[in-house]
Amino acid sequence: MKCPFCGHNEEKVIDSREAVDGAAIRRRRECDGCKRRFTTYERQEESPLLMVKRDGRREPFDRKKILSGVLKACEKRPVPADRMEQLVDEVERDIRKEFDREVPSTEVGERVMRRLHELDEVAYVRFASVYRSFKDINQFMKELRELLSKKQG
Repeated sequence: MKCPFCGHNEEKVIDSREAVDGAAIRRRRECDGCKRRFTTYERQEESPLLMVKRDGRREPFDRKKILSGVLKACEKRPVPADRMEQLVDEVERDIRKEFDREVPSTEVGERVMRRLHELDEVAYVRFASVYRSFKDINQFMKELRELLSKKQG
């Protein structure tokens, strides 16, 4: 494993433990060159999963894209980075359990929104505004009213 800080090729594993409900192994490593520590994850290689977009196009499922959307939604919010990673892990795990080769992108978006709604309401509204492509302020206000009524009820 190449050190991300100095590029040295020798390192030692300090600690290994199960991560993401057993779907990955987290390893803490220390570079023999610069002595800095870094973390790596080993994941089981899974069969390719395609996302079917609204216009019918298919593209590979990319957890990085989902995480990017969640990070943008949670920007400047009190949501820990590990909780955002966990949210994406949960969505991916659920989708891989339920869908074999293809998943509608709408299914992924709805699952992310449900989890964001539980995690942080502002992040949820941000994500929903991009995901649902609100055409005007009335659609946006309708979503906010529904959110408020659920919170009060």
